[in-house]
Parts: sequence; structure tokens; C-alpha cells
Amino acid sequence: AAKSKADVVVMDLEDSVASTQKETARKNVIKALKEVDFGSKTVAVRINGLYSHHMYRDVVDIIEQGGERCDVFIIPMVGNAKDVYMADALTSQVESFVGRKKRIGFGLIIEATMGMMNVDEIAAASKRNESLHFGVADYAASTKSRTTNIGGPNPNYGVLTDKAGDKPRDFFWGDPWHYAMSRIVVAARANGLRPIDGPFGDIADPDGYRAQCQRGSVLGMDGKWAIHPSQVAIANEVFSPSPQEVDRARRILEAMAKAEREGLGAVSLDGKLVDIASIKQAEAIVKKNEAIEARK
Repeated sequence: AAKSKADVVVMDLEDSVASTQKETARKNVIKALKEVDFGSKTVAVRINGLYSHHMYRDVVDIIEQGGERCDVFIIPMVGNAKDVYMADALTSQVESFVGRKKRIGFGLIIEATMGMMNVDEIAAASKRNESLHFGVADYAASTKSRTTNIGGPNPNYGVLTDKAGDKPRDFFWGDPWHYAMSRIVVAARANGLRPIDGPFGDIADPDGYRAQCQRGSVLGMDGKWAIHPSQVAIANEVFSPSPQEVDRARRILEAMAKAEREGLGAVSLDGKLVDIASIKQAEAIVKKNEAIEARK
């Protein structure tokens, strides 16, 4: 993972670790933080849930023993602003005790009905907040959705076209996670955070993963979890603006700059209307491309 093309490396102490192996996993993470060269990557640790007796030891030991390399705590099962306050207070106390120079940021996983209901207050709860993540599997369990998959569509969630005599009726699949993802995007963007889509469990289906990346990107997500090395390149490709998108964005900025000089508020470009709102869209694409290029 440290040598991969992933932007962020997340070491997990929560769901992927058996309850009897929590202490060993924590020691392994601390060892990695001290010894592994992660280069310029953002390094995160998913700690145990806030109501787990493992959580406080995760925070204390990583800060006290792991040096300065941990950039972000990924916090699961966040239900309300008080959860974030508690994590912030504990993190601040330990950082102050050891004299840590770099403040640890928070990535908050929205993966239950309580968290989704309170997502606005969660997003605004701490200056440490950097990102909101959609935890689709636990969210599905929390809403009692009829699925055992980790992300992806459900063949039973769709609409049937109206009956028209004896003609065959088409069935169109829907996206059962559209509302949840859109809700997270809105809360994140309103508070200056990055919205991140969670995992797609079928690692043998790269086309399915790509489709999930594309729909997340269109909705405004900044990235998606990759739980297998084969998913990294796909995510990087989909969430990076294409050369065609960057070229059009730059042409929009040029066209609107010219329009402003001529006293116009809107112009036609390639037969399509562009106006002041188009500038914001184009600037976002150009800035994202510049940030990506700067990391290469």
C-alpha cells in the first residue's frame, strides 16, 4: 500500500481485526507508522468505534508511541456531534501531553441512521474534520435494507414501465444509495469537507467498481475506498478529470473572461450556454487537475 498509487493509506483497527487481536494490530500499526516510508501519502488509522473499550487505547497509544506520521483518524459509527466532541477532546489531551507538532485530522464515517439524521451537525462539529465517508454496509444493516452486499445495486430496486397492451415492459434498476450519498455530499461541501464514497465489496467485478466510482464522481464525491490493489488505478482514473474535461473547463474560463471584457454575463460555447455558474464549475475542474498534477 505504501508504494501504491493510492492517495491515502488507511490502516484498520476496527472491522478487519478480530476482538482477540486488537492489541496485536495496534502494535503493528504503531510499528508501521515508525518504520514504513509512506512518501507523500496521507496516512490514516481507522480506530475502533467510540463506544468500544478499544477506542481510547487506540488514540492514546498511536499518539504517544507512533510519532508524527499519522495524519488522520478515521472514526467509525459517528452518530452525532457529541461523538466528535469526545474524540476531539481525547485527541487534544494526548497531543498536548506529548507535545505533538502536527494536529491529527478526522475522517468521519456516516454508516448508521443516527449519523445520517445528524450529518449536518457532525460535519460542523470540529475543526479537525477533513472528510465524510459513506459506510454503505453498516448503513444498509442500520436501515434494515434487504441486501448482504457491500455497496453496489440491487436487482430488486427499480421501476417497471407502464403497461402498454401486450408489449414487453422494461425494468430499470435504481440506485438504493443515491439519497445517502447525496446527503453526505451536501453536508460535506457545506462545511468545507471532502465527501468520500466507501467500499465496493465485489473485488472480482472491476466494471461494477468503475460504475460505482463514476456515479460517485458525478454526485460530487472526491474519491472512493479501494479495498483491493486492483481497484486503485480505476479510482484514480475515474476521479481525475479527463484531458477533454480539463480542456473544456479552460475554454469556458477563457470564453467567460472575454465575455466579461465585453460586458456580457453569458455566452455560447460549442452551442451550449455558459454563464457565471459555469465559471465555478470550470474552476473546480482546473484546480482539481492542478492538484493531481502537483502530486506526480
